Amino acid sequence: MSRRDKGHLRCDTCMMHSQHCVCALVPRLETRTRLLLVIHRAEARKPTNTGRLAAACLVNSEVIVRGHETAQTEPLPVPTGSRVLLLFPAPDAVPLAELAPELEGPVTLVVPDGNWRQASKVRKRIPGLAEATCVTLPAGEPSRYRLRAEAHAHGLATLEAIARAMGILEGPEVRAAMEAPFHAMVERTLATRGVVP
Repeated sequence: MSRRDKGHLRCDTCMMHSQHCVCALVPRLETRTRLLLVIHRAEARKPTNTGRLAAACLVNSEVIVRGHETAQTEPLPVPTGSRVLLLFPAPDAVPLAELAPELEGPVTLVVPDGNWRQASKVRKRIPGLAEATCVTLPAGEPSRYRLRAEAHAHGLATLEAIARAMGILEGPEVRAAMEAPFHAMVERTLATRGVVP
């Protein structure tokens, strides 16, 4: 029986096997910053996806699935007057830590979730994102995500990237609260694979 055949054994929310569910560890954090997670359809139902877990942590968040061939491309649901920041290392990106002190009013953080190729297309394919300010994270400790091979040396899981961005925009306590269920998810998944006890 393949992993796909065992879908009924998984939690509908965190996608972990029921006995390893991390939902009880997921905080519900109130933030000024709104998160828009733009997830590629191929990524949406993977149990190793961390973007949905990040969105579950944040009350002020929304998940948009893209990549369906027949779907219409709609503008992102950004509140009027909100400054849009796209978390992606484009050539014109600015460091988020330098920009954060200058931000006034509401902020919408748009985060693409998919492989590198899928994420790189989001800015061009979604109306309104071409004008968004691209931001990058400062160098930090290496990723603690050990469930997939990383194509880039300094790559992060989607939740790690969102948590670090929210740590800059909202405070270190928000980052720490988001990372707790992520670390549990990683350890429990590795345990099911026999990698850790």
